[in-house]
Amino acid sequence: MEKLIKLLRQNARLSNEELAVMLGVSADEVKEMIAKLEADGIIKGYSAIIDESEYDPNSVFAMIELGVTPQSQSGYEDIARQIASYDEVASVRLMSGTYDILVEVIGANIREVSHFVSQRLATIDAVQSTATHFVLKAYKDNGIIIDGEEKDERSWICP
Repeated sequence: MEKLIKLLRQNARLSNEELAVMLGVSADEVKEMIAKLEADGIIKGYSAIIDESEYDPNSVFAMIELGVTPQSQSGYEDIARQIASYDEVASVRLMSGTYDILVEVIGANIREVSHFVSQRLATIDAVQSTATHFVLKAYKDNGIIIDGEEKDERSWICP
């Protein structure tokens, strides 16, 4: 299963037949393994990794650190779920360190992200502080090189 998951992380578009060859099993076995991973909630979904700067050069990706007061009955769970429900939010993670929750947001522009932070996140009672970091350039996302020139492996030949 570990090797299958690694292959799917690298390229979820591989067919069961291609995966079977790589794993040394049958395509039916791959199909069964994937079905089990999905049924067990290990595979939550499949998505494309998009170079946002190519897709929409005006869009903005921001990482927002939140200092949060945990709630007496639910800790961080209810707050994280509330934040995750917003359409602008790409991901929400509970963190260790100097802040509690990391929120990743994609917006049409800086003003839209700023409005989201000031009008939606900062107004949540449990949110004590925010620090917004705008991503200037992505080089690698989810294990995939986003911005990199292909290396020319050919050698120079001098007469």
